[in-house]
Amino acid sequence: MAEAARGRANFLLVLASAIWGFAFVTQRIGADYVGAFTFNAVRFALGGLVLVAVIAFLDRRRGLSRELRWAATKAVVWPGAVCGALLAAAAGLQQAAMTTSTAGNAAFVTAMYIVLVPVFGVFLGRRVTWFVVAGIVLCVAGLYLICVRGDLALGPGDLLLLGAAVMFAVQILFVERFSAKLSALRFSTAQFFGCAAVSAVAALFFDAAPFGGMERAVVPLLYTGVLSVGVAYTLQVVGQRDALAAHAALIMSLESVFGALSGALFLGEDMGARGYTGALLMVVGIVVSQGDLLGESWLRRKGAASSSR
Repeated sequence: MAEAARGRANFLLVLASAIWGFAFVTQRIGADYVGAFTFNAVRFALGGLVLVAVIAFLDRRRGLSRELRWAATKAVVWPGAVCGALLAAAAGLQQAAMTTSTAGNAAFVTAMYIVLVPVFGVFLGRRVTWFVVAGIVLCVAGLYLICVRGDLALGPGDLLLLGAAVMFAVQILFVERFSAKLSALRFSTAQFFGCAAVSAVAALFFDAAPFGGMERAVVPLLYTGVLSVGVAYTLQVVGQRDALAAHAALIMSLESVFGALSGALFLGEDMGARGYTGALLMVVGIVVSQGDLLGESWLRRKGAASSSR
């Protein structure tokens, strides 16, 4: 029964990763019509509305009292606003990069946050394992092959994506700090609405035509809002209940692979031999960086198998 539940959980996480990966194509298309902050304001608001509906359904199903619902909602407002502001900065940099970068590049460079999180954790007193160090070396080598041109310079879009990866890493650390004792779905809803609000204000100052061109980006906005933000996150929350942490981390890193695949299929992007070699190095680096989790997972499974004999 446990293995069946784990299999279903892994499938849900693969589906979420595929939705996120293919979202890079719709983000790339949307960037042709809508400013970066306008795009994010609308899509994160849509995603938040999807989660509101999910929460309402689950609350009724569990029979939660009005007092419990209000207490759980009130608890997420402040931390959700803080993490939402960080998410707005990260997603804004990423979306701004889509005007000059490819979907494949965006997928792989953004994935650097997976190894940056433990690096930044050092400043919080956390230990960095040799697996993480090896993963960083491989990812940096892959990043060089993907992004650095013959004149040893990063393109403007790649620099924005690196900034986005840094901000995503910071945002994840804040989420980890705040969310342990909070309702996961409510916290995410507050975070998404916070991101939408900050993005809406930023659009007024930084977008050339604030909230203009949305009628030409309806499909990208619906996909990234309803599916990428709302549905995929719900799948992640449900999937991670039964998935092993190591498996979840590795499965969700497939987002970058799906991103490159979708760019090739729908936008005719070709990263070339050099780019695909770099992408392979980054995937290997991401997997290696999770080596300590894999080791713990293997030991737990071995121990469970031994105790069942």
